[in-house]
Amino acid sequence: MVLDLQFKIKNNPNYQRYLREHSYWYKTLNRDPSTFRVFEEEVKDAYQLRTSDKISKALDTLEMVSALMSTLK
Repeated sequence: MVLDLQFKIKNNPNYQRYLREHSYWYKTLNRDPSTFRVFEEEVKDAYQLRTSDKISKALDTLEMVSALMSTLK
């Protein structure tokens, strides 16, 4: 594997965890380092790290807090 990719994976615990869970990516990244973008997208999908996912979580939290406040009145 290209040294640059190794550093990127080593410095990101989400990449490491996903790579351990889906070991076929070792072979794919070794053969074609340009597929790293696809790997990153899969990690973001799997662990819900996209901006839209974070906004959705925040809205869910706000809805829960407002529901809690309305039941306390």
